[in-house]
Amino acid sequence: MLTLVVLVAVSFWLLEKTSTSTRDVISAREQRGALTRFLSAVQDAETGQRGYLLTGESRYLEPYNLAVTDVPQRLAEVRRQFKDQTQLNAGFDKLAAATADKLEELAETVRLKTEGDSGRALAVVKSDRGKNLMDTIRTLVEEQTELVEAELTKSIQSQQDDAMLARWFTVGAGVVILLAALGAAATILRYTRALLATRGKMEQLNMGLEERVKERTADLQRANDEIQRFAYIVSHDLRAPLVNVMGYTSELEAGLGTLVSLCEDPKLDELESGPAARAAIREDLPESIGFIRTSTHKMDGLIKAILKLSREGQRILRPETVDLEEFFDSAIAAVQHRVTEADGEVEVLRPMPTIETDRLALEQVFGNLIDNALKYTMPGRAPKIVIEQVPSRWGAIVIEVRDNGRGIAIDDAERVFDLFRRAGAQDKQGEGIGLAHVKTLIRRLGGEITMTSELKRGTTFRVMLPRKLPEKPNAQ
Repeated sequence: MLTLVVLVAVSFWLLEKTSTSTRDVISAREQRGALTRFLSAVQDAETGQRGYLLTGESRYLEPYNLAVTDVPQRLAEVRRQFKDQTQLNAGFDKLAAATADKLEELAETVRLKTEGDSGRALAVVKSDRGKNLMDTIRTLVEEQTELVEAELTKSIQSQQDDAMLARWFTVGAGVVILLAALGAAATILRYTRALLATRGKMEQLNMGLEERVKERTADLQRANDEIQRFAYIVSHDLRAPLVNVMGYTSELEAGLGTLVSLCEDPKLDELESGPAARAAIREDLPESIGFIRTSTHKMDGLIKAILKLSREGQRILRPETVDLEEFFDSAIAAVQHRVTEADGEVEVLRPMPTIETDRLALEQVFGNLIDNALKYTMPGRAPKIVIEQVPSRWGAIVIEVRDNGRGIAIDDAERVFDLFRRAGAQDKQGEGIGLAHVKTLIRRLGGEITMTSELKRGTTFRVMLPRKLPEKPNAQ
């Protein structure tokens, strides 16, 4: 790179140097041309004057008049060409003065001839005044021309020297570039050989990698199956004592009814512990039984949720072609009564693609997301849900579900997909399993789900799905 930078810099310098020499040559030639044209114009004026004096024919006045008009312009052109050479101004002043005198002498003779006084006109010519002025003009022009010729010769020589230098530099640069190319080729060859050697080692190392991956995958699948069976067994076994607790709670409620009737017996007031017993029967026992019933119902819901997750993990996914436009129309129709009651709106932005996936799992995923959007609304604001396909660089299908609900705080954003974890105010019924279930299903379908949310503004879920269900979908 440094070599190339130096070559480019020197090439640019040589180009500028050659351009300067060329500009000098062009300028010198233009100066020489201006001097030549000026002298030619003066000579044309003198020729026209002599023709008229000799013949007296007015046709000679036309070239004379043209030349007289052209001389000042040619003199101005000469000054322009030499405007950067201020040291020559004195010579041009002399040239201008001599030219003015010459034009005056020519004009005088022409005037006398026109008035018919040919003798006086001839006397003016014979006085050699015009000849002397013309000699002065020629001398001054020749002096300037010699200076220009010297400068032109110098510029041409400089141009030739620059061209020779450029040729030698081009040869040298070609040699340097050739050497650099050979060095680069040698370096590339060396690294290519090293790369091939490394690739051979990698191939040897990877020969058994696929088998090891298959073994690890099989081990992971077996471990996952065992976890699911364990969750199923534990959940199933937990329900048995829980059902007993719920049954005995009902028995306690039935027995409590008998005790409540005894509280109406006046004899209870005769006992010292009568008021305390009446308070325990009427207040403490019903409250305790209520707590027991609430806790058992909650535990029953959690156990059912675990059983549901376990069964979903064991369910075989069955791929089928799903038209997402028709799919979302059906999904919206199923909740249209809730949307209408809330004076809300669900909009599907078309077109939507067609994918090959498990329809039941897809219904559970988007059904849960739409249900949450209708459940966690912002008070005083009608719910609005927008479902749209967004571009993806990875060739997958990305569906966004946006709502204008109450949103999720930043602190809770990381845990919304955790099992049995709920975000925000706990004012809606649920076990905290919905989004965890959604994430599990999407992973089994070979996709991913992400979420962005702003508190009191709304939430956006982005579901990325493959166009075709993997042959071996994820088990968890």
